[in-house]
Amino acid sequence: MKYSIFSIATGLAALALAAQAQGTEHSKIFAALAMTKAQESSPIPTDSGVFLYDAQADDWHRTGPVIQAINSIATDPSDPERIFLACGNGIVRSMDGGETWRMTSGWRESDFTKIAVDPVDGGNVYAASVWGVSVSRDGGASWKPANKGLAEKYSRTIIVDERKPKRLLLGTADGIYQSNDGANTWKPIRTSPKLVILRIARSEADLDLWIAGTEGQGVYISRDDGKKWVRTAEALSENNIYAVAVDPFDAANMAAAGWGTGVWVSSDSGESWSKRGEGLPSQNVTSMTFDPNQSGRLWVSTFEEGTVYSDQQGDNWQSGGLMGAYVYDLGMIPVK
Repeated sequence: MKYSIFSIATGLAALALAAQAQGTEHSKIFAALAMTKAQESSPIPTDSGVFLYDAQADDWHRTGPVIQAINSIATDPSDPERIFLACGNGIVRSMDGGETWRMTSGWRESDFTKIAVDPVDGGNVYAASVWGVSVSRDGGASWKPANKGLAEKYSRTIIVDERKPKRLLLGTADGIYQSNDGANTWKPIRTSPKLVILRIARSEADLDLWIAGTEGQGVYISRDDGKKWVRTAEALSENNIYAVAVDPFDAANMAAAGWGTGVWVSSDSGESWSKRGEGLPSQNVTSMTFDPNQSGRLWVSTFEEGTVYSDQQGDNWQSGGLMGAYVYDLGMIPVK
């Protein structure tokens, strides 16, 4: 597999037009990254942005504007042509499938890490940042802070409950918080660990199943829709877990990884775990996701040593490209 880039991104627009012509909607794997290994004398990465994986070409193509420190990407589930980028210097939005882009956040708002869009009402958009939560009620055109009830504002991940869109879960430096009123107020989930939450994922096959990666205390799981959290994967109990994922086709299959841990997998919904680090180009993992288009396929990004994937729960790994990248986020976005 080869790594390719384009100076001006048109990937999402092309994908959207092609899919519209077919009248279908599908998902694409994305990687939000910086090519940190390629830089030599400059403090600015030589290349960064969002890349989409083209399964037919077996290649990655850049999409979106050339902006440093793009940490994640999200689309409006009700309108995939509306796309949001969570960037170090603010929030960037496209209304036309990636043809044009505009920064919509103000100069006081920066260091965004994750964006979540209300699946029922796309006017409600939520963004996590190191300065707390920002919310938009007009589809991302304007933003305001929404931190009432947070003991610590530093936030790395945010998810909208698809069953109850007014409910959100937020990973902060003080554990997992919940809002039941669309981010107007927040309350801590008492059973969550009171430390930095690095990543949260929810099972699409079992919406009551959640998994969280923490700083220094490993992996936590909730089996009752986020009400009670318990630690699992005892071998990782002292590690920073930057990546967690649940198979969208089978809730029993999940994975967790972090710095120096390699990949650990479970095939019984987190009851037991096995290490699958052999064959990885590096044991330092920054992000991972299951492929929504290929049952059982797990994608893993290692720090500066490339992305790999496995169809056998990590028993063997295939090269996935993006050599030299520091991938901040690896996931999927719907494309119409």
